[in-house]
Amino acid sequence: MATLPKIIRRVSGPKPRSFQVIQSVPSLRRIRRDAMLKGESVGLVPTMGALHQGHLALIRQAAQENKHVYVSIYVNPTQFGVNEDFDSYPNTLKSDLKQLRSLTARFWNDDSIGQITAVFTPTTSHMYPGLKPSSEIDGPGSFVTITPLSSVNEGASRPVFFRGVATVCMKLFNIVQPDNVYFGQKDVQQTYVIRRMVNDFHLNTRVRVVPTVRDIDGLAKSSRNVYLGRRRRKVAIVLVRALRAVRAAFLDAHTERDVLLGAAHKVFEDELQRQEALPPHARCMFEVDYLSLADPLRFVELDNVEPEHGAILSGAIKMLPIEEPEEGEDLGTGGGNLPVRLIDNLRLEQITSMLERTRSSSSNTL
Repeated sequence: MATLPKIIRRVSGPKPRSFQVIQSVPSLRRIRRDAMLKGESVGLVPTMGALHQGHLALIRQAAQENKHVYVSIYVNPTQFGVNEDFDSYPNTLKSDLKQLRSLTARFWNDDSIGQITAVFTPTTSHMYPGLKPSSEIDGPGSFVTITPLSSVNEGASRPVFFRGVATVCMKLFNIVQPDNVYFGQKDVQQTYVIRRMVNDFHLNTRVRVVPTVRDIDGLAKSSRNVYLGRRRRKVAIVLVRALRAVRAAFLDAHTERDVLLGAAHKVFEDELQRQEALPPHARCMFEVDYLSLADPLRFVELDNVEPEHGAILSGAIKMLPIEEPEEGEDLGTGGGNLPVRLIDNLRLEQITSMLERTRSSSSNTL
C-alpha cells in the first residue's frame, strides 16, 4: 500500500513523560480545550483494547503527525450482535497501559514526534448516558447508520456491527474533536464507513488509514488471534493465501470476477480437503464467510476489474472450534471452544502504476 501523504503538524514545546488515564467525558474535554487554545493538534486512535502491533503502528503514525495522541480503550457493546463474543472479548487494560507507557517512554526521547497524552477509558454509562444500548437489530437507542455501505459483506454477516461502529465513533469524534483519526487497513470496509460518515455529517476531522501489520507468515494482526491456539493458527493463513492467489491472477492479466475469485476458492477448497483427510485430533476446520471484489472508490462489487483502477479484495473466514483437543495442546484463549472469525484484505493495485514503479526501480539499479 502507498505511503500516507505527509501532514504538516506542530510538535513543539516540552513533552510529558506519561499520559493521563481519563474516564469521564468532561475531564477529557478539558484537556482537549487546553490543546485547542494552544493551537496544538490532536490525533485520536480508537481501540477496544487487547492492543497488538497493529494498534501500536496506528499510534506511531499519529505521533508523527500530531502534538498530542489520544488513545481510547472501550469495548463497545453495540457493535456485537446478541450471539457474538462481547462477553468473552479480551479485557487486557493492565497490559494495554503497560504497552502504552513503554511507547510513551520512547516518544519522550524523540523531539521530532508528538506524545501520548491521554488514554480515554470510559464506561458504557459514560458513552451511552441515555437508554441502555441494544444489540438487537430493531432495538431501541440513538444510532448512526450508514447505508447501503453497512449492509454488505461484513454488514451482511454482522447486521448491527457497522451501526455500532459508526455510533461509537461519532460519539468519540464529538467528545475529542480530533484533527486526525487513525484506523487500520485490515478493517477496510470500516474505513469506508467512517469516511462516508465524516463526509456526510461534515465532521471536522481527517481519516488516516495505516497499512495492515502482519506476522512473518502473512497473518494479519488482530485482537482475536489470541483465541486461535497453535493448530488453528497454522491453518488461519489460508485466508491471506487465498487473497494472494487472487492478486497473482490479477498480475497475470486476469480481470474477470469469476476467474479472480475462483483462484481464492481453489485455495480454500484444497485446504479444506486436506483438513478433512486428517483425523479429528489433528485437523482444523473452517468456513468461508464471504469474498468481495470491490471498486476502490465506491466499494461496490465489480464483475470486472479495470486495470487502471484496481480493486479492493477482501474476505472473511470462521475458524471452527477444535473437535478433539489433545492433552497439553495450546488451544488459545477460550480453550479452542469458541469460533474465531478472521477478516483480511488486499489492494489489487493499478497495473499501470505497478509497472511504472518496477521500471523506476530497474532504472535506479542500472
